[in-house]
This record gives sequence, structure tokens and C-alpha cells, in this order.
Amino acid sequence: MKRNETDPADAQAIWEAAQRPEMRFMAVKSEAQQSVLTLHRVREQKVKMRQMQVNQIHGLLYEFGVALHAGRQGMADAVRALTELADTLPAMVVDTLREQLQRIDSLSRDIAAVERRLTACKREDDATKRDMAIPGVGLLTATAATATIGDAHTFRSGREFAAFLGLVPRQSGTGGQVKLLGISKQDDIYLSTLLIYGARSVLKHLKKLPESLQRMMARRPFNVVAVALANRMARTIWALLAHDRTYSEGYVARNTSDMKL
Repeated sequence: MKRNETDPADAQAIWEAAQRPEMRFMAVKSEAQQSVLTLHRVREQKVKMRQMQVNQIHGLLYEFGVALHAGRQGMADAVRALTELADTLPAMVVDTLREQLQRIDSLSRDIAAVERRLTACKREDDATKRDMAIPGVGLLTATAATATIGDAHTFRSGREFAAFLGLVPRQSGTGGQVKLLGISKQDDIYLSTLLIYGARSVLKHLKKLPESLQRMMARRPFNVVAVALANRMARTIWALLAHDRTYSEGYVARNTSDMKL
């Protein structure tokens, strides 16, 4: 029995897996697509770093009796609080917290700079512009989806692309009994999260929802409907890219290939 992990054993396993007729392969990303994904990874990291810094300054000031509001208002509160506490706190504490606020401000500028670069990429990419016509798909989702999907024909249908993103129920079954569970959260979490955020925005802010969504909202929890809408958005993105179409609200599939959305 082969059980030890070695480079030759791994290479042989990869070679054998590649011979299987049911093996799925992703298209190689172009340099432009990989560049866009690089911007997203850098932005994602900076957003996490900023959130860590914000959470820490909330906690540190709370130790001195200062409770900050959430969001940008909280940072404005922190600046005012440091000014008021300058005469009562040790100078080294005030200076350190001011440096923390400067780091937060610097990270915000860095994030804005990355988003400007993504906007420039969008202007040069017709596919991204078409994706942004879908309700709930903004700059971040459109650029990330277009770069992630690469060659849309790698996926046989929109359903397959949605499954690739983890926007379908997990299945667990034996003895002929299959159970449907929650979404897997094991695939492209970044893009699926963007799609779910966009779906939530549509459900909260769109004045008139389609009847199908209204019926679903009446009988299912909000987050379940949001994931279902995110699934539909992913399938629509695939359809626009695979068939080189523009978004048309209320579009109805007319042939078998279109019904694979």
C-alpha cells in the first residue's frame, strides 16, 4: 500500500488523475485576468488589516471610557476623543493611538487607490461592463467574476459555474437517501461573498421585486433567498460571458442551450 507522501508519489498521482475522463480542468488565466485578481487579493488583505486596526482602537479607547460609533463616524469620534483626552492620558498613549489612526487613514487611501485601478480595468473590458448591468453586480463583483471565470466555455452551464463558487447546497447521502445541506463555503468564498452581498442589497433596496422572489421571500428566510438570488446572478454572469450577450431584464430562454443557465 502506498501511503507515504513524496514528490515522486505526488507527481504520479497527478499524472494518473489527469488521465481520468471525468476530470475537470480550469482554463489558464490571461495576464490581464491574473492582474485583476491580484488587485482583488491586495484589496482584500488591506480591508482586513484596516478592520483589525479599527477594532483594536475601539477596544483601547473603551478601556478609557470612550465608546465609539460603528463605521466612519467611529473614527471621527476617535479623533475628537483623543483631542479631549490629550490632557488626561499619558502622552505616549495619545501619540500611539494617533499613529494608529494614521495607519487606518493610510489603509483607506490604499484601498481607494486599488479601486481606482479596478475602475480603469473596467473601462477597458467590455465583458465587465456587461456584467455590471446585472442588478446587484457592482465594480468589485464584475471585475472579480470576469477574471475568475476566465474562459466561460470551461463550464458547461451556469449551474456548473454556480456550483464552482459554492452557491449550491451540499449533498450528503447513503443507501439511496440524499440530504441537502447548507452551502459548502469550500470554494471561491471571496466571489461568492461578493455575490451574496449584492443579492442582499437587491432584496433590501429594489422597490419592486420579481414575483418569483416575492413568493420566495414570503416562505423562506431572508438569507436563504439572498443565496438563491446570488446563485441566479452567477448563472446570469456565465450566460453573458459564454454567449457574448448583454443583460436583458426578463429574458426567457428559448432553446436548450440557453436553458442551461
